[in-house]
Amino acid sequence: MNSTTRSKPKPKPAATAVKTKTANKTANKTANKTANKTANKTATNSANKTASNSAGTTGAAALERRPRASASRVSSTRQASFTVPTLSLEDGADVAERLQERLISLLDLSLTLKHIHWNVVGPNFIGVHEMLDPQHAGVQAMIDDLAERVATLGAVPSGLPGRIVDQRTWTDYDLDRADSIAHLGALDVVYQGVISDHRREIDEVDDLDPVSQDLLIGQAAILEKYHWMVRSHLADWAGGMSNAGADSELGAAQAVTNKSRSGTGSRSGRSADGRR
Repeated sequence: MNSTTRSKPKPKPAATAVKTKTANKTANKTANKTANKTANKTATNSANKTASNSAGTTGAAALERRPRASASRVSSTRQASFTVPTLSLEDGADVAERLQERLISLLDLSLTLKHIHWNVVGPNFIGVHEMLDPQHAGVQAMIDDLAERVATLGAVPSGLPGRIVDQRTWTDYDLDRADSIAHLGALDVVYQGVISDHRREIDEVDDLDPVSQDLLIGQAAILEKYHWMVRSHLADWAGGMSNAGADSELGAAQAVTNKSRSGTGSRSGRSADGRR
């Protein structure tokens, strides 16, 4: 038997070790490169997001701090260089200012009418609720006519909420949810104030601008009709008023409510000014 059987040659240890070391180095390099790339991308995204949020916050703060004066470059509340024919610029501005005051008053009235429309309750709910809608619509039309007249005179009409509050000389309507008779008592006082101021301005613009005066006269006639509808709920057959003597909205509401609950109504035979 041949004892010189050939055995398989052993692998070269050195070459194998070098090959393995090279493969591991390449794998490590690739893994490190991938990890670094991922880390850098994550860091960049995080930095960009932080910068974006910071810029957004800074931008929002800057917008809040930005003065409204910058709007003067594209907007103005100054009287124009014109007004209606035959009026001086000074007289045109004077009439426009008076009409702006009436505009503020009617804007407030329109909001008050809707507020009552929403908050009236009690046995006469539907009658009062539906009566106020056409009154609101009528006042809205007056508002538009006044604003356009102000613009025609060369001024800048404004109905912005902040300016209504700044320019008005009275406080908010006193009642929220209340019986219809209480709201009507208070609304009577509201109409008295609005109509009285309209009539005062009718006299003031008499010699200045008959066209604006005519506008106010027409509006006063309609407002007085609305007022009559309100007062008819408060009056009795003798002409007395259940809120007679009250000079505030809350006082008028309390007066008519007390008389309604006592069952006397306005049957005292006293007139609106307290005389028999």
